[in-house]
Formats: sequence, C-alpha cells, structure tokens
Amino acid sequence: MFSIREITPNDKQILEDFLYNAIFIQKGASPFPRDEIYKPEVFIYIDSFGEKPDDIGVVAEFDGKPAGAAWVRVIPAYGHIDDETPELAISVFREYRNQGVGTKIMTRLFGVLRERGYKQTSLAVQKENPAVSFYQRLGYEIITEAGEEYIMLKSLAEKEVSGQSA
Repeated sequence: MFSIREITPNDKQILEDFLYNAIFIQKGASPFPRDEIYKPEVFIYIDSFGEKPDDIGVVAEFDGKPAGAAWVRVIPAYGHIDDETPELAISVFREYRNQGVGTKIMTRLFGVLRERGYKQTSLAVQKENPAVSFYQRLGYEIITEAGEEYIMLKSLAEKEVSGQSA
C-alpha cells in the first residue's frame, strides 16, 4: 500500500539515505563515497532538519518502507534565492523511480507549502541531470545558470489540478 506522510524528527536516518541518493552521478562515473553527504555544503540540506519553521517535507512509503522524499528549507545552499524562498531537495530510491512517486510527493509538498503561505520554491540541479525536464513539467523555470548547474524557481500561486500544474 502506498502512502505519503510528513517528515518527522524520527526520520534522521532515512533523510541521510535520501540525501545520499539525491546526489547526481554523471553517466559512466563511479558513485560518491557515502561520507560525501557530511560535507557542510551538502549536509546543510538535512542538518538538524525539523528544528526550523521552514523545514517541511514529505515521505512516500510502500507498505511502510520509504520510497521517496521531498523536503524544503531556507538555507544558504546551491539553489538559494532569498530568505523567504525554501530550497527543494527530492530523492526517490531507484526501485521506485518512473512510477509517479516523485510527482505525487512533489504535488503533496507544494500543497503543504501553499497552506503555510509560501509563494515559491527554488532548487539547483546539474544541467546534465535528466531531472531537469521533470522539474520543468512540475512548473519550475530556469532563472539562472551557475557553472554546471541551473537555478530553478517555481511559483506556488497556481492551483494543482489532478496532480498537474494548471
């Protein structure tokens, strides 16, 4: 059975797993060592998650097993726009990809953000990452290029219709 719930303080370990899984590996490259997530510029995405009011996220589970997560926080990281725009991170475990999990958790997260009064959300993504088109389908627009990355922004003003942006 599939379900989506909000991230809780008890999710520290799975957030580390999701963060590691979210690191983009270029085609043909070897996976990064797990300790890569503990570098300050990466760990900032989950460090003490849930302790700040802008820490908001959801987890998808299949039969109680974590499948994917999407979370935001206002942090001075790769996709930082300003101090009112939370930056998004998303991760779907490989065995659950291409099954709509990412779209469902993002749609749920966008709803929670709207309910809490957020106007937009940002993210940073490597230009070579196939997820760029996924983010564009969800309404993110490229607002700037920074080296090998795009900084993308999504307005939360529009309403969701059947899981798709209107």
